[in-house]
Formats: sequence, C-alpha cells, structure tokens
Amino acid sequence: MLMRSTIYFNVTGFLCAAFLLLMLIFPAPPAIGADRAGDEFLTGYITSILERDLQWERDSYRLKVVRGAATITLFKDDPVRREEADTHLRTIDGLHSMKIIVKPSDPGKPGVVSRLLGITGEGEAFPIGNLFQPLLADPKQLQFFVSVNSFKSPGVRYTMASVGFGEAFGVYRFFGSREGDGLQLNIEGGLFAQFNLDAPSYDLINADYIIGIPATYRRGDNSLRLRIYHQSSHLGDEFLQGVNPPERVNLSYEAIDLIYSREWRGWRVYGGGEYLLQKEPADLKPISAHWGIEYYGSRPLVWNGRPVGGVDMKSFDEHKWAIDTSVKAGLEFGQPNPWRRRLRLMAQWYKGYDPRGQFYINKVESYGLGVSLGF
Repeated sequence: MLMRSTIYFNVTGFLCAAFLLLMLIFPAPPAIGADRAGDEFLTGYITSILERDLQWERDSYRLKVVRGAATITLFKDDPVRREEADTHLRTIDGLHSMKIIVKPSDPGKPGVVSRLLGITGEGEAFPIGNLFQPLLADPKQLQFFVSVNSFKSPGVRYTMASVGFGEAFGVYRFFGSREGDGLQLNIEGGLFAQFNLDAPSYDLINADYIIGIPATYRRGDNSLRLRIYHQSSHLGDEFLQGVNPPERVNLSYEAIDLIYSREWRGWRVYGGGEYLLQKEPADLKPISAHWGIEYYGSRPLVWNGRPVGGVDMKSFDEHKWAIDTSVKAGLEFGQPNPWRRRLRLMAQWYKGYDPRGQFYINKVESYGLGVSLGF
C-alpha cells in the first residue's frame, strides 16, 4: 500500500512539475492576440468580410489560410473583386501575406452526388489535418497520450498507467465549396496499453492494436466519420505468468462505425453507433451506440491554457445497454486550430464496463490525470 501510494504521488508530482514547466515555457500574451494569430480565426474573419461586407457568393471562391498566409482562388477572373479583396484584407492584423489566383472550375467533373455534398471536382493528396475533429473524451480515440489513474474493478485495485500512440493520416481530400469543407479518405493506426504500477516490474496488463480506414466529411459546422477498422487485443506476458492469471480470450473483430457531430459556439455534440462485422468470440453481440458533448474554450484561462472538457458515453447490446461514461476536463495549450501542435493536460474519470481488451465483461471505475499531444 505504501509503495503504491509512493508511486502514485511520484507520478502525480511529475505531472504537476510538467504543468509548472509549461507555465514557464508558455508566456502569457494577451488573450485576444493569441486568438487572432490562429488560422481558424483568420479564415472566419476573412470569410465574413468577403461574404458579408463585399457580398461575395459562398460558392464563387475558395479561401485557404496556412500559418497566416491566405490564398483566395477565384473560379473566373474579376479585376473588381481582386481590387476589393486587396483593399479590405491587406491590413488585417495577423495576416502575413495574401495572394489571389484564378483557377476556373471544371463544371464537368462534379456529378449529382458531388453537388449534393458540396464537393468540387478538385482535391489534393496527403492533406494536412482531418475534417472530423478527434473525440476529446473517448477512451478509444487514437492519439498520443499518457495518463496515471487509480483503477478498481471487482476484487482488484491498483494504480494504472495508460499510454496510447496513434494518429490518422490524410490520403486524399476532395475540396468543398467553402474553405474547411470537403470529403477526405484517411488511414489510421494505433496502440493502447495499460500497466500495473503497483507490480514490481510495472507489468503490462493489456494492449489493444487498431488499424482502420476512416472517411471524414465536413460541411460548415456539420461533420461525420465513417470508418471500418480492425482491433486485436493481447495480454502482457508478465501478467499471464503472475498469480491467478486470467484465462486468455482471443478478442479480435472488424467493425464499422459512423459518428455525426454538430458544432455551435465552442460546443459540440455527437452521436452514432457501431456494428461488428466479424468477431471473436463469436457470441459477442454486434451493436453499440455512442454519443457525447464537448466544450472548447476560446480564451486562455490559466497561463495561455484554454479550458476544454467532454463527456463521452457508450452503450453496448452485449452489456444490456448499460451506459459507460468517460469525463475529461482540463487545459489545452498551443494553437486553437485542432490540426496544429497542441498539448492537453486533463483530469479524467471513467465508470462502466472496461473498454480495454478481453476485460470487457468487467465493471470498472478509474480517475486520474493525463497528458495528450496533437500534431
């Protein structure tokens, strides 16, 4: 008990030290200045000038802002528009450069489906970022993170370290008629692993491996993710060689899931479900539901860290539709754009059936601190 407490406080102390180091690394510039420096802010600000003040039609141009440099694509040459844009946009704070190019659209490419989806006939290979923002509180969201938790399940209680490595990689994006919109094909892969910090050698308990092919879509504040993926789970060798090891279950499945999300003034709600296409054990019930809510603060709260938080819930037919709840809340450091480098320090709590590997039949509860990185 003493050793477990010592380890827990040591790791917690390490996280606190990391937080203090962040406060030293990140200066505290004016809040508004931090927002204005973001590409997301510039995109919205320029769009409002073009469409509200200059009355440009939404589908008559395309805007892209990357690291403070704006590129406006006109689908037909228009000297009046060129002059308007140059006059009204050049003096925007935080806009480092601007160029206007003319690239006629090809009306023959978009078909009926493309027009309904708001997709142009143009695109790019290996785009930066994604069109569906990662789920903040989902314990199975692929990302780079480490967390330390007090963990308990029936008859078991220990300090658990969880780590995850994973990311989605954009393969091709079809541009939408508005900047930020489109349809994108990705590949993703990742690993989730848990360790018992109370064991003498910090035993590996379980590792889940995931590889998938997500298609993501965005139109304004609406976005969705359709994904087919594979998961296989493996127990740690030290855990299997311990006292009273569990009987190994070869948990493996292929699944398809669909999540829709809607954003509104820093808030986001989402919902969807999953179906197991192939599974082992074969008697696993295939259907589950998934929903949640998130908040992303725009103004720094403490030392340039913006408040973020989310509640993620899942319900499985396998568990008679009991609800598993994950709550995470804390601070986000870095650029507000979700596809720029950022760091999150969050407290977390989970109660429900174990989301990890073959322990899906166990009811568990955990709470702790975690750090995640975004690239």
